[in-house]
Amino acid sequence: MDQADIPGLLSRLASDEDAARKMAVFKLQSSINDPSFADIFISSGGLIILRRLIMSSSGNTLAYSLQSLSRLLEVDMGWDIFEGPTAGDLVERVVELIVTNPLVNILRGAMSILVALVGHSQSETPATLSTPGTFGFRALRPAVAVYPQFFDLVIQKLQSADHALCGTTLMLINALIRDAVSNDPVANSNGKATGTEEWPKFIKKLQDLGLIKAVYHLMQSAALQDLAHPLLEFQSLTKVLLKKWKGVQVDLERPEHRRALKGLHIASAPNKDYMNGKGNANGNPIGRIEELQDSGKKGSRRHNPEKWRRLGFETESPASEFETAGFLGMMDLTDYVRKNEDAFQKMLQEQSAKPLHARCPVARASLAVTLALYEHFDCEHSDVEDVRGHQLPDGKQQEKLFRPLLLQWSRLHTAGLQAFFRLWKSTGAEQDDFGKVVELIRILIDQVIGQAGRGKDVVEVEEDLVEYDVGRLRTLQMDLLGLSFEDQWGKHLSKTRENLRKEALTFVKEQRVRCLLQGSWFSKPAPRKASRGEPEKSENRRATHGTLWRYTKLSHNRRYLHYADFALRTSHDPGLDALHEKVDLRTISSVVSNVSAPNDDSKSDSASNAAPLPSRHSTKITIYSYVNPEEARKDGDGKEQPLLTLYPLNHSLASEWLDGLLMLLDQAPITADTNKLVHLVEDYGLKIRLLNVRMEATYAGPLVGAGKVPSREGLDDDYHYTI
Repeated sequence: MDQADIPGLLSRLASDEDAARKMAVFKLQSSINDPSFADIFISSGGLIILRRLIMSSSGNTLAYSLQSLSRLLEVDMGWDIFEGPTAGDLVERVVELIVTNPLVNILRGAMSILVALVGHSQSETPATLSTPGTFGFRALRPAVAVYPQFFDLVIQKLQSADHALCGTTLMLINALIRDAVSNDPVANSNGKATGTEEWPKFIKKLQDLGLIKAVYHLMQSAALQDLAHPLLEFQSLTKVLLKKWKGVQVDLERPEHRRALKGLHIASAPNKDYMNGKGNANGNPIGRIEELQDSGKKGSRRHNPEKWRRLGFETESPASEFETAGFLGMMDLTDYVRKNEDAFQKMLQEQSAKPLHARCPVARASLAVTLALYEHFDCEHSDVEDVRGHQLPDGKQQEKLFRPLLLQWSRLHTAGLQAFFRLWKSTGAEQDDFGKVVELIRILIDQVIGQAGRGKDVVEVEEDLVEYDVGRLRTLQMDLLGLSFEDQWGKHLSKTRENLRKEALTFVKEQRVRCLLQGSWFSKPAPRKASRGEPEKSENRRATHGTLWRYTKLSHNRRYLHYADFALRTSHDPGLDALHEKVDLRTISSVVSNVSAPNDDSKSDSASNAAPLPSRHSTKITIYSYVNPEEARKDGDGKEQPLLTLYPLNHSLASEWLDGLLMLLDQAPITADTNKLVHLVEDYGLKIRLLNVRMEATYAGPLVGAGKVPSREGLDDDYHYTI
């Protein structure tokens, strides 16, 4: 619209005819986001007319008016409309529309105005605000007091079928949370808040109204693309809140903190063990100790000397043990106890019957799970500002950005704590093993929660956490430990692997050779005529029909391979005296077989080795010697002749004998079975060595003072080397 038409536009906006006002404000909404146009509009008194339309009109005229003001605020102009004595009436009118008006086009405009109004306090410093207290959540307080159902109805709007309204509503909630958190009281020199913290109460109110559930469903829905920015911002704000709760130190001078600790103590049913007279950590009857302590004190209350240690704290001063996890750790522990009070009491009773060193410290376990989740979701690094106004990636990359499970923090903590109890029991852990179980929990959380897709239901994740196979978890732990050592000690680890491979080859060679020393039966097809290339004396010795058997065995001195053919396979293996034929290993030039060598597809190898042979004679091992050994030594090459052919009954036997013969001849094994066994022995050897290294040595940096040049202060030049 031409700026010269602004006077006429204002005239039509102030007209008594609804049709003229509607057309004028319709044109206004498409032009007012031009700063030059907006500047003239405001200087010509347009804000007064626009405010009048919002306060008195209805239908499309009202919708266009709200949209016009929203677009004006988007270009950071028109804030004067919220200043002065009538500002409160305008805000109350907008809040009233959200509470009472069902039309989506009106709701979208009203929500957008409140988003700008609340968010403006975060974009300006207090010194630049001409009228302090007119922006942010403070500007909404009087109107919300008139319409107390406002927040409930706002959260209900998150379930709207209109994605644009859902997005704007979530933007308003984000702005309100940011404003509440940013107005957190300043801490004094002792680290304690100097005022009353209102943001936890406000956040709890929103959560009680179903905010988390509504956003969780949106984050898992197909509307993700339309709501990407506000959803991702809400996710980042959730991390901010978790970080703030973690930063709040547990202080027994604060009533809510005292109440939380007292609730833990009462929920633990402290009188049960006390009244039953069960022993304390030293094996002394608790009841008797307290009777002695309280004798002669009328009206004094007897206290369990292990009041807090029986709950799993290390000392009788529980507040200090929340130092790392902060109030977030207390929230998680009290939430678990409140929702699982019977299981909590049963757990404590079971642990009280065990010696102190074998008890599972419930409270410490809860704090450990809290910190594991906190680190997994990387709550320490929030990127709210990076999310706002930036374009997000598409496709699978965007899917990875959204972590709806973060919103199910309490349920994940409960499932993680139950998994901790299960691991403690299944591994037979004791107090000294606490750190090891914590490490397993971290790996479990990374594996189950980290691998869960955006659409995976939290119920499935809870089941996976509690029921995850302990064997698989330990395997993952060893793999990760190996990778950690690889990063830290790459060269040293490579040398260790090389040495271990040599040891593994020596071990497997001995195992294979022992198979040859034990001897084995092989099948032998009955010859119809002299086989080409086979010695006639061994092949034509028997002229029988059907399958013959050949028994082969290595001599004790490992120099000769004895064998003989039999018509029937006897129940007892024949000895060396019954094997009349032999092959001198020194005359063997090569061993050839059609047994498959390993390839890159380990699954194919495994399947091939596990399957039975399709035919008894489909796999064979042929031992060759030089026809003229002297010529072979001179020329380095010579004609070969077969000395002995073996037909293994299965792949396992074929692998043992082929690689056993090759290794006897100082050659490398070639079958998948043997190489897999070598790798297995090498891997176990490495794991045993890694388990002998303290975990902190893996991640610890250099010792204090390492790498520094020592000072020469106080020394002179009178020194010498001893050679």
